Amino acid sequence: MQLIACPWCGEREEIEFHYGGQAHIAYPDDPYALDDEQWAQYVFFRDNPKGPFAERWVHAAGCRRWFNALRDTVTHEFLAVYDVRDQPPLTPSSTPAEQRRKGQEAS
Repeated sequence: MQLIACPWCGEREEIEFHYGGQAHIAYPDDPYALDDEQWAQYVFFRDNPKGPFAERWVHAAGCRRWFNALRDTVTHEFLAVYDVRDQPPLTPSSTPAEQRRKGQEAS
């Protein structure tokens, strides 16, 4: 079982949390001015990178507060958690998990 660090409650089991999608998606300034294609782009289309990715999470079975997390989509490792009002932390060029994996490949 994976542990996720809630910014307010500390580390808890992953079963207490729910994924909320990609972080830092701005709501349209004038949603009524969008045509169907633009609205579909806003609602359904999200990034799907390989590596660090900013996501929204809620501690549903705990404090019920939303927070953002920077998670590696390859290893599922949580690299950082931060308040929803903050910008994502800077990411190193490679995560510790990637460094370990590269070390194993070189052996």
